[in-house]
Amino acid sequence: MTATATATPPALPTRRRVAGVGLATASGVAVAVQSRINGELGVRLADGIAAAVVSFGLGLLVLLVLIPATPAGRRGLVALRAALREGSLRPWHCLGGVCGALLVATQGLTIGTLGVAVFTVAVVAGQTGSSLLVDRAGVGPTGRQPVTPPRLVGAVLTVLAVLLSVSDRLGDPGALALAVLPLLAGMGIAWQQAVNGRVRGATGSALTATGVNFTVGTVALLAALAVEMAVRGRPTGGFPDEPWLYLGGPIGIVFIALAAAIVRFTGVLLLGLATIAGQIVGAVLLDTVLPTAASHPGPATLLGGALTLIAVLVAALGPASRR
Repeated sequence: MTATATATPPALPTRRRVAGVGLATASGVAVAVQSRINGELGVRLADGIAAAVVSFGLGLLVLLVLIPATPAGRRGLVALRAALREGSLRPWHCLGGVCGALLVATQGLTIGTLGVAVFTVAVVAGQTGSSLLVDRAGVGPTGRQPVTPPRLVGAVLTVLAVLLSVSDRLGDPGALALAVLPLLAGMGIAWQQAVNGRVRGATGSALTATGVNFTVGTVALLAALAVEMAVRGRPTGGFPDEPWLYLGGPIGIVFIALAAAIVRFTGVLLLGLATIAGQIVGAVLLDTVLPTAASHPGPATLLGGALTLIAVLVAALGPASRR
């Protein structure tokens, strides 16, 4: 066996991980904003699934213009077909949009009642544990990632932080029962980020990976809406006039594209933790500056946000992941 074959793969540079963490944190803030938008849209339409269809559908329309119009998007489509034909990319790698559809649907179904902070704690609880498993199984583009002490401590601190941030709502049985939906959505986020990262790696285009995500998610949501309408009838709410209520889809494009681009530098768990930090900060700001009937910001929420940022730093500054 040659020296090259036995050499240890180089560690990812710390500066790339730090940059990836910063971008992921910013995208997490965008997710909190998207959650508020889609939650309000779900209230206005009186149908969370219909709101999700509007959000995902508008995002898909934007991508249907952007992807063919950009050289990287066109090259990505050619590479996608080649990767699927050769088998280097499996069809199930393209199903991350189903999990994204579930997340957006739960935003419209639950945030009007739970508020952004409680919604976030449920998503985080599912996402953190699932990220450890996804990294350990090697689903993401970085391959198998060990559950090192810093990564495990960061995950545990994150869960404790979000529990602290919404501790005044944990005694509400109704809220906890409704939080099961975002809990399941959070479990799917880690897998979504991992497989979208694989699509990005195979196509060389984060835009193409995002397009695949939105196409699959829109199809899944349209099927769910068709079933719902067959059982319950058409949504009773009307389409609102405020333009900002239709920005959830474009914000989702930014989030999905960033996650697909940087997961190869951070791994699924670290990407998830940084995104969680952004979500917590965004949720605290939204519930403080623009409170709703379901918002209950207080000192515990601020302390929880600060502890979440510490948790991300603990995981980020641990031993570098190997390629």
